[in-house]
Parts: sequence; structure tokens; C-alpha cells
Amino acid sequence: MAKNFIEDIGFGAQGSTYANQGSNAIRPPEGQVYSMVQMVTDTVFTNLIAESDTTYINTSTSGGGVNGANLESVTFSRGMIIYGRWTSIDLTSGSVIAYISN
Repeated sequence: MAKNFIEDIGFGAQGSTYANQGSNAIRPPEGQVYSMVQMVTDTVFTNLIAESDTTYINTSTSGGGVNGANLESVTFSRGMIIYGRWTSIDLTSGSVIAYISN
């Protein structure tokens, strides 16, 4: 079976970054984003900065859709995965693996 690099790029085959509550804010390499964030432990974000805060969930706005809420003070359970396009991640508590994409 042939390898589909387009799908791999969309799901973080270009690398990953680990962060925990003691880390500084993490950022993907220039020109890239984090497309998937997996919670290693129960996690609360200080700042989850979206590439477009009117499209993707983040800590300052509700992202796309109508009548949503931002992620301020939301606890994500260990094992959860969220998908989007983020340019910076900072944690209040917990730990994550963030996957890099174009």
C-alpha cells in the first residue's frame, strides 16, 4: 500500500513538541502550525492561540460557529485530542504533545 504524505502532513508527520505546566509557551517552526494536541495528563490552557481565532477554538474566542464559548479555564481530560491550527500553546496545568503541520 502506498504511503499518503498529504494525510501525514495534515496529521503531524512533520514533528511534535512536548510541553508541561513548567514549560514556556511552545511554538511550531516558522510557517507551520500545531494541527493536533493530545492531552498526556488532565490539562488547562493558559493560552491556546489559533491561526484564525474566528475559525478554530482558542482561549480568547469561540472560534467558528455561533454561540460557542472560549476555552478559558476548561479542563481537558487525559487522552483527549483536539484538532485545529494553533501558533502558540501555554499551559496552566497538565501536559500535552502538539503535532506539527503545514
